[in-house]
Amino acid sequence: MSKIVVGQKVPDFSLPSTGDKTFLLSDQAGKKVVLYFYPKDDTPGCTSEGQDFRDLYPEFVGSGADVFGLSRDSIKKHEKFREKFKFEFDLLSDEDEKVCNLFGVLKDKIMYGRKVHGVERSTFLIDADGLLQREWRKVRVKDHVAEVLEAVREL
Repeated sequence: MSKIVVGQKVPDFSLPSTGDKTFLLSDQAGKKVVLYFYPKDDTPGCTSEGQDFRDLYPEFVGSGADVFGLSRDSIKKHEKFREKFKFEFDLLSDEDEKVCNLFGVLKDKIMYGRKVHGVERSTFLIDADGLLQREWRKVRVKDHVAEVLEAVREL
């Protein structure tokens, strides 16, 4: 699969999802989709971002959008993370990195003085027709979710 570009249709993909489900992008046809990629379950920044999406989730749904968090963590870790912080939305597991590669979110980063290859915090807004409308890369958590909600409302 080649990387996606704003204004183009996002190729269909499937991933294991919390709740013992399988997420299929084509099943979301007719709805806006917010797909947020984060590095790791139950870490400070990822927890804060998830809580922000949790707190505004009813407003996303009221604006015709659904939210999905995605990382390389296992479904088992996702289930614990989701339960611990009472996330209403599902978390998707991309252990083989296919969808991370599709969206181009895997980057070399420096963490605690060491070079690591991991997920760059990023968010993507897909419209009801499956077209990528917006992308946010190198996301800073503060105020990000409110900005995404505003973009959803403008669609």
